[in-house]
Amino acid sequence: MKRNLFRRLGAVALSAGVFYLTVITAGTDSAAAAFSALRSAAPEGALRWELGDLQVRDDLSGAAVLAIAQSPQLLGARREILWKAEEEVPAEQEERVVIPLEETPLVPEELADNGVAARTLVPSSPEGYLVSGRTYITNSTDYALTSEEVARPFAAGLGEGDPQILILHTHGSESYTPPEGERVVWSGDHRTTDSRYNVVSAGDAMAEVFSEAGISVLHDRTLYDYPSYNDAYDRSLEAIEAYLKEYPSIRFVLDVHRDAVEDSAGRQYKVVCETQEGTSAQMTLVVGSDGGGLFHPQWRENLRLAAAIQNHLLADNEQLMRPLLLRNSRYNQHATMGSLLVEVGAAGNSPGEAELAARLFARGMIEVLTET
Repeated sequence: MKRNLFRRLGAVALSAGVFYLTVITAGTDSAAAAFSALRSAAPEGALRWELGDLQVRDDLSGAAVLAIAQSPQLLGARREILWKAEEEVPAEQEERVVIPLEETPLVPEELADNGVAARTLVPSSPEGYLVSGRTYITNSTDYALTSEEVARPFAAGLGEGDPQILILHTHGSESYTPPEGERVVWSGDHRTTDSRYNVVSAGDAMAEVFSEAGISVLHDRTLYDYPSYNDAYDRSLEAIEAYLKEYPSIRFVLDVHRDAVEDSAGRQYKVVCETQEGTSAQMTLVVGSDGGGLFHPQWRENLRLAAAIQNHLLADNEQLMRPLLLRNSRYNQHATMGSLLVEVGAAGNSPGEAELAARLFARGMIEVLTET
């Protein structure tokens, strides 16, 4: 009876040994290589056997196993945390390689012309527009508005606490055209994650001007349209609501974009005007409404704010602003009575032209807010 038991145990041990040798020497192509693999694996295998550390999948060394074995909590967490982390990494995240790009400030006067054909777009007549002061408004809604209604005082104003202004970018990867020869890593058609060349740089310029004037500003540089363009407005709205909850002092939300102006052949144009400080990109203010059916009862307040800022800017630079656009879409502007979508230039503009425009806009907005 005992003899049969010993025979069975011996057979089991022999089978285990053969299996172990097969696993360790798999992939070797010579007796010397097999012996070397066995010699290097034996001490660590013995240690793991002693610790009960068999069939592991996390590539920890024997020394690491010995260290964490001193704590039952660490040893237990090894299987639940290390293995789980390995299983939950999506394949596309493993394959995507992100190379950080060095960011340097842009100095507009040092930038060369980018070679894109330029246009200055201004209305040729008031026909088809609602005109309020110097501001031409393209009204795409079914609402019948009067110039007097638009010219009424706006409700938004600077208050107490910091920050007062939130700048963000629903389509942050929208980019400009740098001078030929500058290296840009494009993520799409006139889109890049490099903030030296996308609309985030325009937001940086605005934030700097507001801060220099003593107005606290929060600049969210997140690219809500990257890597997925779809539902970017839903993602940016979540951010706006979170910021307003954390910072009830926020009175104004500026969503900074850029336009795209092209001919029938798809060639891009830059939209420019001359100012005392050089060539600036033209800008467009876009105001949303509840015309599309979404809740937005105070949209007229945003419209009045936009018209007031545009009238003020056009007093000094009569070609700086293109016609204001009133749309049925809401553009997340229901969040505050000081919400605006600012399109700084177009895809054909250079980063320097866009930066100058952004600075001029911020200065004009400051003057409107502090003089009222």
